[in-house]
Formats: sequence, C-alpha cells, structure tokens
Amino acid sequence: MAFEGLSDRLEAAFKNLRSKGSLTEADVRSAMREVRMALLEADVNYKVAKDFTNTVTEKAIGEKVMESLTPSQMVIKIVREELVALMGGINARLAYANHPPTIVLMCGLQGSGKTTHCAKLALKLKNENHRPLLVACDVYRPAAIKQLQVVGEQVGVPVFEMGQGDPVKIASAAIAEAKERGYDYVILDTAGRLHVDEALMQELKSIKAEVKPHEILLVVDAMTGQDAVNVATAFDGALGIDGLILTKLDGDTRGGAALSARAVTGKPIKFIGTGEKLENLELFHPDRMASRILGMGDVLSLIERAEMAIDEKKAQELERKLAQNKFDLNDLLDQFEQIRKMGSLQEMLAMIPGIGKKAAEIDVDERKFDRMKAIILSMTEKERANPDIINPSRKRRIAAGCGQSVEEVNQLMSQFRQMQKMFRQFGGKKGKRHRKQRYQLPAGFDPSQFGM
Repeated sequence: MAFEGLSDRLEAAFKNLRSKGSLTEADVRSAMREVRMALLEADVNYKVAKDFTNTVTEKAIGEKVMESLTPSQMVIKIVREELVALMGGINARLAYANHPPTIVLMCGLQGSGKTTHCAKLALKLKNENHRPLLVACDVYRPAAIKQLQVVGEQVGVPVFEMGQGDPVKIASAAIAEAKERGYDYVILDTAGRLHVDEALMQELKSIKAEVKPHEILLVVDAMTGQDAVNVATAFDGALGIDGLILTKLDGDTRGGAALSARAVTGKPIKFIGTGEKLENLELFHPDRMASRILGMGDVLSLIERAEMAIDEKKAQELERKLAQNKFDLNDLLDQFEQIRKMGSLQEMLAMIPGIGKKAAEIDVDERKFDRMKAIILSMTEKERANPDIINPSRKRRIAAGCGQSVEEVNQLMSQFRQMQKMFRQFGGKKGKRHRKQRYQLPAGFDPSQFGM
C-alpha cells in the first residue's frame, strides 16, 4: 500500500521520542533527521523534505512544546499539521460553472490512466446527481475512442465522438451538444504522448483556447515517483493546470508524488485513484491522508465508503427486521455484498484508528466472504428465511452443493446465531440507534471472522 514504508520509518522515529519523558533540542533534531530520511526514501522532493523538517524543528523546539506534559505527542501533532499544510491544507473541489455545462479538460501522458479516470470522474459526478457527457478527443491512439465508449457504457454515461477528426472541432461540437441536451458536465478525454512534446502541448493549447475549460486536470501515475512531479511542472508551465488526479495510490508506490506535487507545482491534488474498479476514485483530503501516513486511521473516508455501498431501501428494511428480531440469512447475504462493495478489507482496516499501518501485518482472507456467500446461495429460499430448519442432512446437502465442508457450514451457522443473539439483546433499541447512525459498517462485518 502507498506510504507503507514512510509510515514505518516515521513510526520508528516517533517511538524514540515517546520513550523519553522529556525532550531536548538534540532529541528533536535527531528525530527530524530520521523524518527527513524517511521522506527522501519515499521519493519526496529534496527541497520539500528539507523545508518540511526545518519548519517542524523550528516549531517543535519552542518553549511550549519542550515544557508540555507530553512533548512527544506535541511534536507528532506538529508533524501532522505540517503534513496537512504540505499537501494543500484544504480540500480542493471541482469547479462548477454558473452557466452549465462545466467543461473539464483531462490531460496526461499516455499510460497514466487518463481515459479510465475520465469514466471514474463521470461516475462520481453521476452519483452526485449530475449529468456528465464524455467526449472522445483522443483521435490518435489505436482504440482510444472504443475504450472510452466501453468504460462510458460501464458507468452509464453517454460518449460523444466524431471519429478520427479534428480534436478542437470535436470538443466544440460536444459542448454545443451538451447545451442542447442539458448535460451539466463535459469531460474531454484528450490525447496523450509517451513524453511531453511540443505537438501535444500545442493541441491542448488549441482546445483550451477554443472551449475555455473551467477546469484542467492532469492525470499522473503516482508509481512514477518524482517524475510525476516533473510531468506536472511541465504541463502546468505550458498549459496552466488547475489540479491533479493521482492514480495508483493503492499500489506499491512510495507516495512521494502526493507529498511533493502541491509544494512544487502549487496546484492541488483534487482526486486520487485507489483501485482498478471504476468506483475507486476519491476526493483528496490532506488531513485524512496525513492521518493515514501517521497510522492514525481515517474514519471519515471509511464512513463515506459505507454510505456509497449501503442501499438506502435495504438499510431501512434491515432496520425494521432488527427491531422485530427477524434477521435471517438473506439479510446476512445482503450485508456480505455491501461490505464487498466497500473495497478491500485490508484497506478498510487501515482506516480504523488503532490499526492503521498495522493492517498490512494482518492476514486477511478476502475470499472468505465468497465462500460464505456460496454456502448461503446453496440453500433454498425456505432455508435462508427459516435457518432453524437446517438439520444435519440439510447441512450435508448444502456443503455438497457449494463445494465446502460441513464444518464450514457449521461455522457460518454458529456465527449467524451469535449475531442473532446480539441483535435480540438490543431488541428495539437497535432500530432506534440505527436510525441515528444510518451509515455505520454493515451489521455482518466482524473482523474476527476473517482471520483478523
């Protein structure tokens, strides 16, 4: 996962601070040397790393910190605040035109994931009740138009294309189409190159001059490290970008681009790609990212994932059933499906305070959900609705039907009974609490079931 190495190094530096009852200036400077090395190893720009540790050192050796009851915690607090400031401080939102449509020009090098992230952004806007239109302005790369049409169909967003024509005319015609049909966002998927060149920049400048986009977003691959910052600097100098989308922050990247990009280019990171699925695009929150880096978790992002995954009608139905103690195996199956929509269990664990970076050390069996779903799907409708009728002979049939062992069927039934018992203890109170906290983790989510 991104920042894993950085988190480990920072944890080691802070551990030395926590072991001391009081801190000296030498202790702080020694810890900041460790922090600087950690940042450099994470591929953070040298000047950024140097300025960051100098600022933290200056604040940390102040009288209030040195004489506080918990000086080490004060230093960590300062590091977190400076990390937030380094990454922009505030959440940078996507522009919205006073007179729609809002025109978003997406640019980037070939292979950065630009076309896919056009669709990801369109899906995010669609889920926020906007009407986006995707536009195929990449007329050079083989199958680029077809790729946009495929991902557009997957997210349910229309694609405007005019074949291998002039990208400037295509963009202009698309905006006219959007105005006529009431689309409030137009996302232009422009051409990329393997490297920054004059031909690429000239075409983008021509499109910019013709359609006057409200937002120019550069898609950069976080896996390229410092080169991502160099690319951002080049595009900004030639085109004047408004923000960045960093892709592959879920992969084995050292994360330096996320920490350097804002400081070097002065342009905010607006979105981050956190997975291969088209729904894996998140707003970039500097404060939440700082907490993740320091192993403090990220509850707000976890809640937002739950809000997106949980079906409102099913949540209300579950609320009613819990209040009446009628939770059955069909409900448990729904809970499994909603948890899977939230993404990797490892990612969710990393967002929980107290676990943070330790999530990488936990052996999570992601396939256990699938095996448990297979067991439930092997049952008849009557068995799912009335689990009490499942006797030994039925268990043998269920196990044979899903390719699992009778022991695994017994284990699922045991876990289901425990959940039923817990809900009975709460009784009607469960329903009242659920109304106040509609978007909590799904009821079926028990980490101990998955080897945690």
